[in-house]
Amino acid sequence: MKRFFERCAGFVLVGVLCGSAGAKTAPKARRTKALGPQIATLLADPAVAQAHWGIAVMAMDGTPIYSLNETQLFQPASNAKLFTTAAAMALLGPETTYDTRVVAKGVLSGAGTLTGDLVLVGDGDANLSGRAIPYVAPALRPKAAPDAARVDDTNPLRYLEELADQVASGIKAVNGDVVGDDTLFPWEPYAEDWTIDDAVWGYGAPVSALSINDNQIKVTVTPADVAGKPATVRVDPAAPYYTVDVSGLVTGAVKSGSSVQMERALWSNELRIFGSIAVDAQPDEEEVAIQDPAEYAAMALKGMLEARGIAVTGVARARHQISSDTKGFVKETREEIQGFDPTKHYGTQHMHGFGSGCSDHCDPNTLVVEKVLASHQSPALSEDVVVTNKVSQNLHAELFLHQLGASVVKNGSTAQGARVVRQFLLNAGIDKDDFVFFDGSGLSGHDLVTPRATARLLHYASTQPWFADWKKSLPVGGEDGSLAERFAKPPLAGHVFAKTGTLGEARALSGYLDCASGKTVIFSIMVGNHLPQTHKDRDVMDQIVAAIAATN
Repeated sequence: MKRFFERCAGFVLVGVLCGSAGAKTAPKARRTKALGPQIATLLADPAVAQAHWGIAVMAMDGTPIYSLNETQLFQPASNAKLFTTAAAMALLGPETTYDTRVVAKGVLSGAGTLTGDLVLVGDGDANLSGRAIPYVAPALRPKAAPDAARVDDTNPLRYLEELADQVASGIKAVNGDVVGDDTLFPWEPYAEDWTIDDAVWGYGAPVSALSINDNQIKVTVTPADVAGKPATVRVDPAAPYYTVDVSGLVTGAVKSGSSVQMERALWSNELRIFGSIAVDAQPDEEEVAIQDPAEYAAMALKGMLEARGIAVTGVARARHQISSDTKGFVKETREEIQGFDPTKHYGTQHMHGFGSGCSDHCDPNTLVVEKVLASHQSPALSEDVVVTNKVSQNLHAELFLHQLGASVVKNGSTAQGARVVRQFLLNAGIDKDDFVFFDGSGLSGHDLVTPRATARLLHYASTQPWFADWKKSLPVGGEDGSLAERFAKPPLAGHVFAKTGTLGEARALSGYLDCASGKTVIFSIMVGNHLPQTHKDRDVMDQIVAAIAATN
């Protein structure tokens, strides 16, 4: 990477230190060129001049410093997570947790036989996975020995295994089904205008109140030792959920590269892997979405119970709640929430309905009872906010959105979650026409927001009691998350705290910036319709950040 001041083409002075208050004062230097002319020159570059740019910069007290198209609407991409996670911190509360339970619904005998269904009830916990919590920056993670084999020894189904252990301590047989219940939220796996291509991959995984391993599996394709032989495929976790067709997958010649493709039709449980991977290529690892997470969880739990000697006579299946929204998304999200209290922690005010009546395995003349056999509590919400913003985890942001609807208005639909976020933003003083959100992650192409709204949210957050924890969730330039490889050298390394966003030909970066004067400023930079297959707009965006730091 070129030295930072070289990349800025002379707009940032060598030796200017960008630090927080209390840092060593930089040596005096001649004043930099005014911010406006610097930005104008950067945006005149033919490689980015055709793109649509919006910028808002303000002091921490809200005083405007610079603006360009700040009231125009842009696709926020993952900058949408700023709005969703701020609402979650404010309305659900940083200490909120969620409980996943296994419930016996039927008749329990003294011998440990359940005549009825065993129900795994999702509470919207985003971290039923192998992920380490709390989040640890890459530089602080333990490093493996140089010659150590790459081994992932963290079981992504570890919490499901723990639940199975708890159930096995009292149940010996289940004369019924194992049910994955995600009815806390209506079954709306994909928000409006999510691209169908995204549904195959982990970053576009469907949303479910019963989410396991981020609702994705890891598929690893490894070449054979001889060209022409079939390549091998490993699926992790190894639960037999997908039927994998590898009939069109081969090992290619030396230096032929990798052209492995994966396809799955919507609602299909067949994954087709085809193409070629060179005999000398590294394994190709992909994260593939699980098409029905509740069904997958039920299937995995059933297998775990059987492995522990528990006989299960029924099948593994999902129980969903069908959405009943009829008003239309935009109309529904713009209805005022009566009695809304922006100072209240609504927490986990959930009401679960397990359905009524018996399954085919129940005696309808016998009183059916519900008994919790096992449970698992999630980490605190604030810890998941860190994960969500640091690594830009789409599913987790969507779960926050649905939790907001379920807790505040007792309806966990996408529309009601967006309605709660909208009410929160209006109460925060953000203009009603400065934003529209169709999801919580920014994956929807319908999401729109202005740089002004984003800057105002950042200012509002800085005045709230949850601010310190929320700011810690933002990626830090040159250190962690989605900014680990950006702003990696002085003067900006460790002094940019911002959320990234990328979606098609849209890009965004918004957050807080420690400047040359020792002050911290708020900024939001958004780009729309940049040329495809290029990162030049990102480079210019980073140069704009450098110019803001040097002139404030």
